[in-house]
Amino acid sequence: MNTAAQPLRVAQVLNRMDSGGIEAVVMNYYRHIDHEQIQFDFYFAENSTFPQRAELERLGAGICPIPPYSRPLAYHRALYRAFRQRRYQIVHAHLSTMSVFALFAAWRAGVPVRICHNHSTAHWGEGKKTLLKYLLRPFNKLFATDWLACGEKAGRWMYGDRAFEKGRVRVMPNAIETEKFAFDPAARARLRRELGIPQEAFVAGHVGRFTYAKNHAFLVQVFASLKRQCPNARLLLVGEGELAQQIKDKVAGSGLQDDVVFTGARADVNKLYSAMDVFCLPSLYEGLPVVALEAQANGLPCLFSDRVPAQAVVAENARQLALEDPAEWASALPRGHRARGAAVPELSGQAARLGKFYLRRARA
Repeated sequence: MNTAAQPLRVAQVLNRMDSGGIEAVVMNYYRHIDHEQIQFDFYFAENSTFPQRAELERLGAGICPIPPYSRPLAYHRALYRAFRQRRYQIVHAHLSTMSVFALFAAWRAGVPVRICHNHSTAHWGEGKKTLLKYLLRPFNKLFATDWLACGEKAGRWMYGDRAFEKGRVRVMPNAIETEKFAFDPAARARLRRELGIPQEAFVAGHVGRFTYAKNHAFLVQVFASLKRQCPNARLLLVGEGELAQQIKDKVAGSGLQDDVVFTGARADVNKLYSAMDVFCLPSLYEGLPVVALEAQANGLPCLFSDRVPAQAVVAENARQLALEDPAEWASALPRGHRARGAAVPELSGQAARLGKFYLRRARA
């Protein structure tokens, strides 16, 4: 147990604080960790939308906006100065292979515990971005003292099969508050009215940032096929991101603008699952997507791509399918009733496990 007068402060380094999956994972852990023993200081790009500000201020977190890592010299200076001045015992980086820059700053500043936490993999469809990931990947192991991953696939990709099989990689699975995502029929009716979706419509839904990895373009093709099979179908897309306008243009070009609802970032994502009838995740690559767990906790029938780790499939009414034919996906979309919410990793237990890990490493 931490007996110091002040809690152990852990520097959490993220890319941005918007409404993405990694932010959700770290926020989930922060909400449930023992704040009398451990507090988080959040480092993130200063141009973030930062919808979490009020909650972080209320819970006593440190709020530390810094230049984005696209400005590498300013980014390094800001992190090195902060790490050195505040004398952190632990820096925990969540930036995929870009974590190397935060870990290098922590190494230079003399931080004794430097955690690389990988949440994803890569896909060669992103060209130069993926090449950069592969070039940087080895250096994360060089500057990190501890290697974490959200699941086996993400762990093997970042640190290698040999390291994983030797037990060098600690798997810290993404976890959620299951009761928060339980099906809510009242919210279903209310949100459908609010979003202009007919109560009797069949709604396919997706939650995630508009990025290459999430493969929204394929999902629009799937929906176009679904619409031909099921005229009262609607597509509900929750999230924001750099490709949002491109996907809106694709929807309009397909003549589907009246049947696709873009919600943008929402604070009530947990309730929006109840407005859906099926959840689709046609990702090109993933680590362990928290949205997959949320949808299954809601009881939604789910269809995931075969690029999503099998570990994410925990419900009987969830299945995987190869990313080949959009029409095949449309035909395969489950249209049954909701199941009882699936058992997924429970947040309170995982947060306690993370807290014990921090305290043990800080004493080492």
